[in-house]
Amino acid sequence: MSAFNAIGEEREIDRDEFTPGVEPQPTWCPGCGDFGVLKALKQALPEVGKTPEEVLTVTGIGCSGKLNSYLDTYGFHTIHGRSLPVARAAKLANPELEVIAAGGDGDGYGIGGNHFIHSARENHDMTYIVFNNEIFGLTKGQTSPTSPKGHKSKTQPSGSAKTPIRPLSMSLNAGASYVARTAAVNPNQAKEIIKEAIEHDGFAHIDFLTQCPTWNKDARQYVPYVDVQESDDYDFDVTDRAEAAEMMRETEDVLNEGTVLTGRYYVDEDRPSYQQEKHAVGEMPDQPLAERYFDDDAEWERSYDLLERHT
Repeated sequence: MSAFNAIGEEREIDRDEFTPGVEPQPTWCPGCGDFGVLKALKQALPEVGKTPEEVLTVTGIGCSGKLNSYLDTYGFHTIHGRSLPVARAAKLANPELEVIAAGGDGDGYGIGGNHFIHSARENHDMTYIVFNNEIFGLTKGQTSPTSPKGHKSKTQPSGSAKTPIRPLSMSLNAGASYVARTAAVNPNQAKEIIKEAIEHDGFAHIDFLTQCPTWNKDARQYVPYVDVQESDDYDFDVTDRAEAAEMMRETEDVLNEGTVLTGRYYVDEDRPSYQQEKHAVGEMPDQPLAERYFDDDAEWERSYDLLERHT
């Protein structure tokens, strides 16, 4: 008997199902862009036919870490920068589960940057949403990896001497097979991009611009924004790695100059996911590991049965 018999259930799904029955009082500040991520997720999940029982949301530490408190799915709140390894393990144990990992720009691009790089490199089948407000918000306004050069904060009172990282380019170079950027001020685009990311087979990275009205008052509110797919000024092939890289570079160059470009940047539908690669070499069981715990007849394999002894 499977413990996950809700997976694959076909029925009408209402977005209100993703709101907890006793909804906690949000601790996000009024005007916080994180509300935009929550709204877009609640809209996207029913459209891809996912019920709350079919979804796991894994978060790190920070303002973004509250996401799974306000989203009625399975949830796991990890430590700083560690949402991805937990999400990867859950997906490997139960491949039919829809896994969404989330973290802030400090959590995802700084403290957990190594996990980000290797999750993209291995192309794990999951969606990774990074709440990018160019600041450490929960710890009260320190410079983050995406803070623009010259930005003054508690940790850089004279202005940051560091050039911000380029999250889109870093994601592409690491090996992500779906890379996009959206913003809380563009809810319709955000919903569509999250929907595409969830449906994508492979590592889907969304750099989600989320304004912080409390600790990053000097930052733009990411308006006006330009959708690179809708604008006649930009023409590139999202399936062409070189063209995507060039468009990403331009996008990251102009962000701190006041031009906010959003949209899909790279999509590779042909690259096998990590799970598919493991199946190809015989290292992914047909019966999910998570189900074995509830199957008295399951045969367990041990590493010492699989590896040859050293001589």
